[in-house]
Amino acid sequence: MAKKESTFNNMLITLLVVTLTASGSLGFVYQLTKDAIAQAEANKKNLAIKRVVPEFNNKPSEEFFKLPSETPGDTICFYVAKLDSDTVGYAVETYSKNAFGGLLKLLVGFLPDGTINNIAVLEHKETPGLGTKMTEEKFSSQFPGKNPAKFILKVRKDDGEVDAITASTITSRAYCDAVQRGYNSLKQHQNTEKGGEQ
Repeated sequence: MAKKESTFNNMLITLLVVTLTASGSLGFVYQLTKDAIAQAEANKKNLAIKRVVPEFNNKPSEEFFKLPSETPGDTICFYVAKLDSDTVGYAVETYSKNAFGGLLKLLVGFLPDGTINNIAVLEHKETPGLGTKMTEEKFSSQFPGKNPAKFILKVRKDDGEVDAITASTITSRAYCDAVQRGYNSLKQHQNTEKGGEQ
């Protein structure tokens, strides 16, 4: 009986040592790589910002702010692009939860007057060959140069001005919804700023 207890204790001690060693190693690797991962994420964000706003010379990923979304509990992130001291655009990280695959995240570049400069898809779970066509020029080229104050951000089926992706109306609607949400938040921010200046 003593031999069985001794074997059990040895197994328990061995398991404890292995667990502690593994968790210590994971913690060490995390500490070693967390700065590199954060830098890679910042670089990825900066590249996306460069794609959607005019030329800038500040660091928008460091000059950002968040505002409440139209949906309670959600926020919209704004990256301010400046050339010297002039604001040349806003990269607005917006979303729609109504896509075919659920959440769709976009980075929409707006000029200061609200005109869409360009759009980058950040995240989606849409069907390959159907909803993923939102990244193709045939669909995405409908938005740059348009100002949502005058351009109706809805698909034609819903009395809007956007040609939906064939067989992907739900994705097209979600894309428009995300862009509109970003625009509404931008206008809300600008109106608040103007109100504060008076």
